[in-house]
Amino acid sequence: MINPLRVSESSPPYQGRKSVTAAGIPGNTKELAALVKGGEGPTLEFKRSTGEMKEAMQTLCAFLNGSGGIVLFGVRPVGTTDGQEVTDQTLRDIAQAADRFEPPAHLSIHRVRIKAGREVVAVAAGMGVRPFIYGGRAYERVGSTTRRMPQAKYERALFDHAHGKRRWENEPAEGIDLRDIDRDEVFRTVEAAKSAGRLIGPVGTRLADVLDRLKLRRNGKILQAAVVLFGRNFLPDYPQCEIRMARFRGTDKTEFLDQRHVRGSTFKLLEEAQLFCQRHFPLPGRIVPGKLRREDTPLIPPDAMREILVNALIHRDYSITGGAISLAIFDDRVEVWSAGTYPTGITPEMLTRRHLSILRNPIVADIFHRAGFIEQWGHGTNRVIEMCRKVGIAPPLFQEVGPFVVVKFRVRLGATPQVRAVLMAARQAAGAGALQRAAGLRDRVHFLRSYLQPLLECGWLERTLPDKPRSRMQRYRTTEAGVAMLE
Repeated sequence: MINPLRVSESSPPYQGRKSVTAAGIPGNTKELAALVKGGEGPTLEFKRSTGEMKEAMQTLCAFLNGSGGIVLFGVRPVGTTDGQEVTDQTLRDIAQAADRFEPPAHLSIHRVRIKAGREVVAVAAGMGVRPFIYGGRAYERVGSTTRRMPQAKYERALFDHAHGKRRWENEPAEGIDLRDIDRDEVFRTVEAAKSAGRLIGPVGTRLADVLDRLKLRRNGKILQAAVVLFGRNFLPDYPQCEIRMARFRGTDKTEFLDQRHVRGSTFKLLEEAQLFCQRHFPLPGRIVPGKLRREDTPLIPPDAMREILVNALIHRDYSITGGAISLAIFDDRVEVWSAGTYPTGITPEMLTRRHLSILRNPIVADIFHRAGFIEQWGHGTNRVIEMCRKVGIAPPLFQEVGPFVVVKFRVRLGATPQVRAVLMAARQAAGAGALQRAAGLRDRVHFLRSYLQPLLECGWLERTLPDKPRSRMQRYRTTEAGVAMLE
């Protein structure tokens, strides 16, 4: 995307033209000479030509992160105004270079002709409203020098921007009144916050007063954060309040073993996602030496899985109405997808070390914190990594795929609880009906297609009458490979 650039040309006669902007952009040779005479400083940089484009853009990034400023192409560092040849391609080069600003920057280009075939190009940047990066890095101006902005300072700027006054979550929810808010859920959360010591003092019994106390209402109007957290019957105008969950057979999305779509408030979505994981995560076990008993270990630590799900709920971009959170379980991995990219300047690699928490939805995050779902800002992913290491699984991968944030656990699921139940029941040969009941499944066709046939194909079950597959006397028993899977 080409950045918005305003281009103006100054042409003779220069004297007498009054076109200096509030930023001091020169409109003629006299104004240019006066500007150059002051020398380089916190808001002015000289470049011999657009051959120094990269350095010039880094300086403009610093100006955007500061009080604004001007880069003059065609002026030597000592203040000699030589100018350069300027063509349409020159302007396109500047525009193309400016495409590397994140977020997109608004720059103005002004041309001052100093003699035939030679011009000075002034590129001006105003003061930015949030931290900018160029080529993936942030810059700042110190005196007449441009330098990399320290990471801590950049993260603080991001944090301050994330807590700006206007966000999707703190806008009034049009057409929503107290009847659309789940009173019981609100007061359950209040009790949890009191128990955690994160809500001190009386809160009253009026729903409106409680929402005011939790900053979920402003000037008598319910905020959109309140709908996300405590909406009920779930509202058609909030399709983003949804989680899609699926257990796939194999390592792709060719065939579903189970799937659910749930719409509701964030706490309901979290509960449903945790239940879905419990149904489909096996409990690998081992015999503990010297204890003569089996010790079960969760496939993914429940607290680690919950942390990732909570992160997806509180950090997703709710302004993207079509983006549900997705929980996808494959044989070799578990993925959680949420709408919205990482905040500008935050990379997946940063999440594997100590980092500042940049909250897209601080009101939503605050309620989760009060309710005890978040312990300490900026350490959630670090705790997840540590929990995974303690149980001997690889830490999750943090990725950004298009307009989505993805967290991927690389684990082998092996047998689901239903599969384990079938294999256990078949250790003593049993009919299909008995195995279906052992799995707790009601749909016979679903059981035959999604469980019995796949178990036969992968060699974990075998027929007692292999030459008569349709015999009414047919029974199924667990093979040695199936027993090994149970162990």
